[in-house]
Amino acid sequence: MSLSLTVAVDANGADAGPAEVARGAVLAAESGVNVLIFGPAREMGSLPESVEVVDAPLSIAKSADPARAVRLHPDASIVQAWRAVADGHAQAVVTGGSTGAALAAGLFTVKRARGIHRPALAALVPMPDHPFLLLDAGANVIVRPEHLVQFAHMGAAFMRAALGVAHPRVALLSNGEEAERGREEIVAAHAALSGDAGLGLHFVGNIEGFAIGSGAADVIVTDGFTGNVALKVMEGTSAAIFRAVRSSAHASPRAALGGLLLKPALGDLRNTVDPEAQGGAVLLGLRAVGVMAHGSFSAPGFGRAVELAAQAIRNDLLGLTLSQLGAAHALRPPPPGAEAAVAPRAPEPSDATPSSAPAEAP
Repeated sequence: MSLSLTVAVDANGADAGPAEVARGAVLAAESGVNVLIFGPAREMGSLPESVEVVDAPLSIAKSADPARAVRLHPDASIVQAWRAVADGHAQAVVTGGSTGAALAAGLFTVKRARGIHRPALAALVPMPDHPFLLLDAGANVIVRPEHLVQFAHMGAAFMRAALGVAHPRVALLSNGEEAERGREEIVAAHAALSGDAGLGLHFVGNIEGFAIGSGAADVIVTDGFTGNVALKVMEGTSAAIFRAVRSSAHASPRAALGGLLLKPALGDLRNTVDPEAQGGAVLLGLRAVGVMAHGSFSAPGFGRAVELAAQAIRNDLLGLTLSQLGAAHALRPPPPGAEAAVAPRAPEPSDATPSSAPAEAP
């Protein structure tokens, strides 16, 4: 790692446009992080010296086939951002574009970390008093038991590196607390995490959907389809509740007075559960850190995403993750006859085909 920490930012794909991402990059730069931003230079305006701009107007954020788009468009902004990391010009990537494009570009450039089956998208959910990490939140629709085991260790390592939780409690999301409940891969993962594969983990077993956010676990592990649906249900329910509260506060003069009295407390609650304050989801399992900011973020959200990426680098999230997986003998064994010094293989077709295609970004 270079002494000067640099984060590569893909400015394309955000709802508010590249200029809003650039404003977020400036906010992050003011906190001491160097930013290398890839996007249409004419749309981002004049930026300070701590934010270097690479003109890259081409976006593949909306491509229906991310793997093919990465192969065909090496000049796309997200591909160039990951390439900057692979070439040593930056240490992490931040993007507000699609998960599919970010994952495909990462796999084809920096590649998976050695011994990792599948990268996972880890989303920190900001529940009051009980924030928790949900993974996979959208990178792998179909998983095997060994994938869930690795997700558990990667999630625990993230909570220690990012939030300082010394012994994060890890749970599997299922339709019952009993060890034998759930789909076949959940049952098998439960057995593995209860045995040698759970070494170094505080595994608390299964939790059901109603226990999400209750404080029962610090890390909740599931497949990318279930995790993505659960995340969006939480976001939609939260938004609906806040709309209902605002509507009730205007229902009558008495309600308006009560709403006025509650306004400071409700404002604090809204700030607590604001996704922008978390900085987005993190792609775990690649050879470099990737942060997926929500496309709807404003400048402060993108700035926080850059800061989150920088924090993960400073706290050696990648090293901590691989160390924990190695101690639990949960790393993928090398192919028979492979030498330790052999360069990592190129991504398999299954890394970007429908069986593991990323769900829509959270």
